[in-house]
Amino acid sequence: MIPLYKPYMPELPELNDILHSGALGYGKWGKLFESKLRNYIGVDRLMITSSYAAAIQIALSSLNLKPGDEVITSPMSCLASNMPLKTFGLTVVWADIDPSTGTLLPESVKEKITSNTKLIFHNQFCGYMGYIDEINEIGKEYGIPVIDDCVEAFGSKYKGNYSGNLNTDISIFSFQTVRLPNTIDGGAIVFNNEKLYNAALLIRDFGINRSAFRDENNEISAQCDIAIPGYGATMSEVNSYIGCKQIDDIDLLLNKQKVNAKQWDAYFDEKFHNVYSLSKKEVEPNYWVYGFLTDKKYDMMQFFRNRGYYASGVHLNNNVYSVFNNKVCLHGVSEFTNRFLAIPCGWWFDNNVGMKSFSE
Repeated sequence: MIPLYKPYMPELPELNDILHSGALGYGKWGKLFESKLRNYIGVDRLMITSSYAAAIQIALSSLNLKPGDEVITSPMSCLASNMPLKTFGLTVVWADIDPSTGTLLPESVKEKITSNTKLIFHNQFCGYMGYIDEINEIGKEYGIPVIDDCVEAFGSKYKGNYSGNLNTDISIFSFQTVRLPNTIDGGAIVFNNEKLYNAALLIRDFGINRSAFRDENNEISAQCDIAIPGYGATMSEVNSYIGCKQIDDIDLLLNKQKVNAKQWDAYFDEKFHNVYSLSKKEVEPNYWVYGFLTDKKYDMMQFFRNRGYYASGVHLNNNVYSVFNNKVCLHGVSEFTNRFLAIPCGWWFDNNVGMKSFSE
């Protein structure tokens, strides 16, 4: 069975040297990984973190959000996206999604805004970018910050620009095992605002300004005040090194996924008339998976599984979970859940769906 996801791991010739170097905390490799990510995405204010959940909580802290503040978000995303919002103490308000894209519906977001709305958390579903300009415009209109949740969307493009470089206030990435790139665990945050970025640098590292933390004797300096609370969320040198090696290969991997997607496009055009693509003309997905809509979801699921391709709905809509205390019925979410299916599109296989044996 060809899997829907698979962790990529390149050759790591310097790993043993790093493990025995005595320098395992965030340092040379962490800074190099950040530099490579900045250059790739085309941004200046980017930092890496020890996990995706830590990236979310650092971003929330930099915005000075407080328990009880409302965040508008999509239930049609990974639980890893929404649970940190709840853990932080925010009140999760579900907005509906466009059932043709799986991403937040701007009209629904607008309807959910109250005087207590302090954040819009915009999930880019399975690497398919949503209504970026429209959601950002709503944020500006109401003075509400917007976070692009790019948990599965590294390398995806919107209007020719990479996710993370779309004029959104904050963008967050996951580098967990089945993402590209993967650092086994890790994340990154991109800020449009320099003041927020500088605050987040301190929040990431227990509130410490490392440039002033030690005196001329390399002792902790009493002159270096710690004025804001923070987390211990820097990325280790081992994880950072893995990330550096992954970025060196990222274009080859993403291009392979695009080639596989073109094969799926051609196959569906020829064989099926009840399948609808998620893609919009402004969007170039990273094809973390190949997603489509069908009125015969479970029949199609079995069709592909029987032919050796693991097909799945990927995520369960989070509004079913009691932890969020918000089991609202959303028509777009329900329709999308009933119709969305994903099949493998990754770098780990050569897509040969044109073979006669498969079509039979």
